[in-house]
Amino acid sequence: MKEETKLIQKILSDPLTGAISTPIYQTSTYVQDAPGIHKGFDYTRTNNPTRKILEHLITDLEYGYASLAFSSGLASIDAVLKLLKCGDEIVAVDDIYGGTFRLLKLYKKLELHSKFVDTTFSENVISVISHKTKLIWLETPTNPTLKISDIKEISKISKKKNPNILVVVDNTFASPAIQNPLNLGADIVIHSATKYLSGHSDVLAGLITVKKPDLYEKLKYIQNATGGILSPFDSWLTIRGCQTLYLRVKKQSENAFRVAYFLLEKKKKTCIDKIYYPGLSSHKNHSVAVKQQRYFGAIVSFSLKNDTIESAKKVVTSTKLFKLAESLGGTKSLICHPATMTHKSTPLEIRKNAGIQDSLIRLSFGIENVEDLIEDIDQALT
Repeated sequence: MKEETKLIQKILSDPLTGAISTPIYQTSTYVQDAPGIHKGFDYTRTNNPTRKILEHLITDLEYGYASLAFSSGLASIDAVLKLLKCGDEIVAVDDIYGGTFRLLKLYKKLELHSKFVDTTFSENVISVISHKTKLIWLETPTNPTLKISDIKEISKISKKKNPNILVVVDNTFASPAIQNPLNLGADIVIHSATKYLSGHSDVLAGLITVKKPDLYEKLKYIQNATGGILSPFDSWLTIRGCQTLYLRVKKQSENAFRVAYFLLEKKKKTCIDKIYYPGLSSHKNHSVAVKQQRYFGAIVSFSLKNDTIESAKKVVTSTKLFKLAESLGGTKSLICHPATMTHKSTPLEIRKNAGIQDSLIRLSFGIENVEDLIEDIDQALT
């Protein structure tokens, strides 16, 4: 089956009642036939039927061995970091999500050290790998400058240097509709399912999909021990959202593509300085995106010639259709100022080195008519 068909048909009707919609098993515990003898469920922190359906669904979408659903994207990231021990090192993309950076800073107190490099150059990764390196942490596309890292190449060269290194890819910005990191050599895929997977800005959720059984067992133990599980109702919301994933991402990516080229045409006549979108041939990682992704994604970022926070604020508060808000991936188009919003906790020097200018503006595209979106951006810039 093609991906779109497989996604819908894998969500089976309820065998007990025939309900075509997944039931919400809103229960904390389960009756057992005898001590330790049950139907696969004993306590909802450990397992829940609704959550299990979601986990099977994302496993199929990412071509993995098994998956785990968490209460947020950061909860899933935290679980992966708990695979490490004091003294281990992480090589991470420099243009990293602010929440992940904050979490890595917290783990630094526990002697878990991170090295931040521009992973768009594979040689940057290999040059800093040491005997202490246990994780390669990629986000591709990155947030918010949309750098593209070659997952296949980095997985190959890092494992050649150290076979025990785990390659982790945060696939939030792409989603399984655009790329499948496990098929490209990664060991673990992470999603903030809050974004494209749930797709309606109404749930917080995190998902981990792994390639091998031993990783699943370790992460399952961590999840059960720490309790950061996704609730039955939020699991159901995410399942519901996933069913339109391919429809939404295709439309959102088409909107982004059209607006990116509109901005390129307007660049000389307006206050625009740089435009970040992998679908533009001028993007430095365009060739990797062509090879690695099905679409170029639904995020476009751009900076202004007057590189100040004040000039950016004038633009982001002037749109009518694009709503000023954090997050992304929903049906409504959003506009965001990373320096004062999503990446506010990232130190200025690190932020600037990663290319996040004071005037950088991020657009997350919804499913509205693209002509209306272009008109809105045009008037905001004018």
